[in-house]
Amino acid sequence: MPGLGWVLGFTIASEIGEIERFASPVKLIGYSGLCPRVFQSGATDRRGSLAKNGPRYLRWALIEAAHHAIRDPRYAPIREQVRTRHGAKRGTKIAAVTVARKLAESIWYMLSRDQPFAPAGADQLLTA
Repeated sequence: MPGLGWVLGFTIASEIGEIERFASPVKLIGYSGLCPRVFQSGATDRRGSLAKNGPRYLRWALIEAAHHAIRDPRYAPIREQVRTRHGAKRGTKIAAVTVARKLAESIWYMLSRDQPFAPAGADQLLTA
């Protein structure tokens, strides 16, 4: 998986624990604290900064892996889209959080289905 080495892999695995605890990838993303805070009242819906609930080392490991994975050509369109929208400095950080969410979703699918990483549209599974 792009951006994940053995140290980050073991950190993420130990912080997640049993993957059966999470019914969907959205639950894992919410547990990791990578979702924005939501302020709702009536017809008003505002999004804030990251919720930062859950284990901080899991969030750190996913963000760290995202900073390395963002250099991969498969994640380059996400980085460029966010950077053009938010600017080069702020956009890189927002893109890293977006890629970290995608990595958490991929991790959930890999662990719950016991399959190696396969990017969307790949003809065959990738192995190390």
